[in-house]
Formats: sequence, structure tokens, C-alpha cells
Amino acid sequence: MVLAIAMSVSAQRPAATPAPTRPAPQPTQTPTATAPVADAALPTSKIALISTGLFLDPKEGIAKFNSTLTKLNGEFQKIKDEITQMQTRAGALETEINKLREAPAGTPIDQKSLQTKIDQLEQLKKDTQRKAEDAQGSYDRRRQELFAPVEDEIRKALEAFAKARGINVIIDAAQAPLLYADRNLDITRAFIADFNSKNPVTATITPPE
Repeated sequence: MVLAIAMSVSAQRPAATPAPTRPAPQPTQTPTATAPVADAALPTSKIALISTGLFLDPKEGIAKFNSTLTKLNGEFQKIKDEITQMQTRAGALETEINKLREAPAGTPIDQKSLQTKIDQLEQLKKDTQRKAEDAQGSYDRRRQELFAPVEDEIRKALEAFAKARGINVIIDAAQAPLLYADRNLDITRAFIADFNSKNPVTATITPPE
């Protein structure tokens, strides 16, 4: 009877709520130290200066440059002389016209002759200007033809000159404004001497006008 009563009482009690299960603690992770990044290798630079404006110096410049310029000027000497003569004639004609215009009062002036001279002067000025413009265009085109190969040759020679001496940067002092530069960086005269020794010019060089 006691066992039956105990079982009856036990059946009437509400079921006990199970206790919540706590998650197992996760092991603490120690942050992995990032390996230091090695510094990138910095290039070493050797800089030099050059003044390309000195290449055309009649006495101390690049001989091949000057001989090419002499050849160019020689080809256009005839047309230059023709233009000079036309300018001289125009100047003389203008002097005659001014004398006629400034003649003392009462001096007889042939107005028809004066007008003819004025017309001649105007035409002569136009012809001279047109001839000069045509000559300049021809001169520029011929200059490009003659100097392009020489400039390319100098560029290659300068590159070889720099590589042989460990120079990897060359600044043209004639193009870039410089506030200060040690004169020991200037390789102009050394390069000119080196180029002239390897590219001799046999023809006599006369300074360009």
C-alpha cells in the first residue's frame, strides 16, 4: 500500500524542467603575428647633366653637327643671296621715293613716275616676302632630312656613353630649369670629346653665319 501511494503521488507531480545546457567554453585563440614585410629594394641612381645647346658651338661643339649645318647653309646660300639683293633693291627704291616726296616746295615732280616707283616697291616687297617664306619652308624640310640621322646617331652614342659609366639618368640642362647642380655632374664636354674622337669629320668646318 505504501508503495502504491508513493507511486500515485509521484505520478501527480509535474515533470521537472531540465536545466539549460551551457556551451562548452571555446579555447582562446592567440592572434597569429604577421611576419614583417621586407622593404622593397630601392634602385640606386647615378644622375648626370648635359647641355645640348653646346653641341652646335662652332669651336667646342660636336664636329659632325657643325659640318652638317655648314652643308645645309651652303645649299641655301644662293637663295639667301637672291633675297638679300631683292631687299637691297627695295631699300634703294624706297630711298628714291622718299627723296621725291621730301623735295623742296616748288620742285617739279613727275607724279606718274613717282607712282610707278611706289607700285614697283610694293610688288618687290611682296615678291621678297613670298620668296623668303618659300625658302624658309624648304630650309626647314632640308634641315630635318640632314639632321635627323645625326641626332639619332648622337642619341645612341649618348646612351652607350651613359651605360659604360653606370649613368642611368641624364638631364638636359638646356631644357630643365635647375636651381643648383654640382658642376661635377656635367658630362657635356666629356661626351662631345668622346663623340668627336669616334666620329671624325674630315671636311673643313667653317663657323655658320
